[in-house]
Amino acid sequence: MQEIINWIQSKNPDLDGEIAGDTDLIESRLIASVSFLEFIALLEEISGRNIDVSSLSVADFRTIDRINENFLAPVA
Repeated sequence: MQEIINWIQSKNPDLDGEIAGDTDLIESRLIASVSFLEFIALLEEISGRNIDVSSLSVADFRTIDRINENFLAPVA
């Protein structure tokens, strides 16, 4: 998760404080649409899995906790 937080912080250099697991990344504009595909590529690299963008929802990326559940948790 730290890689994701580091990436978000690098895209938001004026960000003060920490990013909590339940911070709404979309509402707070910490993940901008212009860098979204770059973010997907990061998730694919970290998870080692391809992400089908046609099946995604904004809700899948709303919080760090949700990203962890959807993309980084072990596949059962």
